[in-house]
Amino acid sequence: MKSVHHIAVLMGGWSSEREVSLNSGEACAGALEAQGYRVTRIDVGRDIADRLAALKPDAAFNALHGKWGEDGCIQGILETLEIPYTHSGVLASALAMDKARAKVAMKAAGVPVAAGVVASPAKAAQRHLLPPPYVVKPVCEGSSVGVFIVRNDYEHPPQELTRADWTHGDVLVERYVAGRELTCAVLGDRALGIIEIMPAEGLVFYDYEAKYAKGGSYHILPARLSPEIYENIQKMAVDAHHALGCRGVSRADFRLDDRPEGTGELVCLEVNTQPGMTATSLVPELAAHAGLSFGELVRWIVEDASCNR
Repeated sequence: MKSVHHIAVLMGGWSSEREVSLNSGEACAGALEAQGYRVTRIDVGRDIADRLAALKPDAAFNALHGKWGEDGCIQGILETLEIPYTHSGVLASALAMDKARAKVAMKAAGVPVAAGVVASPAKAAQRHLLPPPYVVKPVCEGSSVGVFIVRNDYEHPPQELTRADWTHGDVLVERYVAGRELTCAVLGDRALGIIEIMPAEGLVFYDYEAKYAKGGSYHILPARLSPEIYENIQKMAVDAHHALGCRGVSRADFRLDDRPEGTGELVCLEVNTQPGMTATSLVPELAAHAGLSFGELVRWIVEDASCNR
């Protein structure tokens, strides 16, 4: 890639994760400016192709989250305009965003996943498609938007799925795996550390509030695991990264049932190709633990930018 001086930071957009993206984008833009780059902040709208064609930046830092920014759409525009961009390319982004298809690819690569079925919201609301407990989540959303945990004592599936304002499309009905919430980032081909995520008292799981509200969760880094399990999760994160064709930075989320009465099961829930970069985000915390400041992290991400990803 040619020498990079002018960076367009793409943020906002119109997905359900707009506010998180604005926070990520502003944090990254400030860090890039501190690193000496000339930065143009762009709140992405449907005229983004025209704006980028007129701006002609040296590279685009993709801080978008959710649909259109994380699913291959913006990546296709950047490929067409031949503007080097950060994070994963068109195919990997689209594949990772589709949780059901991503699980097929990860399972084929030897990464264990939880069994599940894809259904329309109406069908998932009619009857239990799996024996409780199970999880219902949109096939193509992030940040735990639209996620429900159906407990053993639930007589019916979540009826919110039948509401007129449900806009998240088909859902993945997935077997619930009890235990600990763990996450591991991959930078290039290198697995970083592992964080255990503990939702704050009163929160049921690591939902949108736990992810982004101040005090919504606390993190244990490094996670308290045996060396064998720790290394196994790091290997799985890299394997999942490669199985989906990811580039740059990604983050894989896991569940480990190591309760005294548990099964010992370890599964990968999903891979995020556009991890959050806010003040409470996990990847910056993992990078800092590995010795990379936030500024060094965003510089690494920008230097990794390219087309044909």
